[in-house]
Amino acid sequence: MWRRTLPIGGLLVAATIGATVPDLAAETPRVRLITTGGTISNRPGERLTPDELIELVPDLRDLVAVETEEFANVPSSALTLDQWLRLTRRINQLLSADPELAGVVVTSGTDTLEELAFFLHLTVRDERPVVVVGSMRRPETQGYDGAANLRQAFRVASYEASRGRGVLVVLNDEINSAREVTKTDALNLQTFEARGYGMLGTVARDRIVYYRSLERRHTGTSEFNLDGVARLPRVDVVMTYQGATGDLIRAAVDQGAEGIVVAGAGAGATSSGQRDAIVYANERGVRVVIASRTGRGRVAPRPPANGNNDPDRQQRQAIAGEDLAPIKARILLMLGLTETTDEAELQRMFGEY
Repeated sequence: MWRRTLPIGGLLVAATIGATVPDLAAETPRVRLITTGGTISNRPGERLTPDELIELVPDLRDLVAVETEEFANVPSSALTLDQWLRLTRRINQLLSADPELAGVVVTSGTDTLEELAFFLHLTVRDERPVVVVGSMRRPETQGYDGAANLRQAFRVASYEASRGRGVLVVLNDEINSAREVTKTDALNLQTFEARGYGMLGTVARDRIVYYRSLERRHTGTSEFNLDGVARLPRVDVVMTYQGATGDLIRAAVDQGAEGIVVAGAGAGATSSGQRDAIVYANERGVRVVIASRTGRGRVAPRPPANGNNDPDRQQRQAIAGEDLAPIKARILLMLGLTETTDEAELQRMFGEY
């Protein structure tokens, strides 16, 4: 017996040939919208409510059964880490309590959208799609992209083939992985890209098309359970540049950082002053990850140190950030530190997620 897909309202519904096709109208997928604010809701005077956002998409209720709730209504940079914790617990609660819920759409401001999306990617413990969406233009401006982005996000969240792909970011008709996507332009609509990887899929007029899957661990296979976590560990980011001293690394350690990400040059190079400061951090139990500031490429783990005279001894005391951008390496390190401070275990996590 084989399967084909039937286009319904712009979505694809799988049907088994030879079997009775069910009443599709009675099985409209339910999707929950959770709003956090951002430009997509930033109407002058008073921000749009979740229901007002939905009304901007006239045919949305023909495509999905929409449920709404407002989690917050602030710029993305105003969301706190405590709110991150509460949001991921809320999403996990919804999915656990309602097995018939098809998926979740989360609105976010675009400035830190990729950070929130990656955090959810690692902490939502369910295979059903969670789609993060926003807009580059405010509701009152010409060419407001929020309504179109929201419509496409709901289509992706209600699509069966979106399951198991982790948290997805949908803007400008493109589907990207929360792990890989980054904001590449301050103003242009075509800003979210997965540099070096390409998008996972596209939201076309007639159907949703996926081109590839993500191989790294996420969502349903994630080991990070935040149910008993009261706060996320403090992790700071420090950049490498010509003549950089190690003062900022030492200051972060002295001010209570539990982890530090160094945005290194090239494949993870740091200044001599920073290398000494990495030793300072390690001696005080602060774990250091070295990522690349370039935006593409990988920082690979180094072999074990060859004695105290090894010129790379200090660098070998750091965890390699693999291909994660520094801001995403920070999120993985924060979550890793809720589980362990063991360097080998943290390095394993950077190799798997």
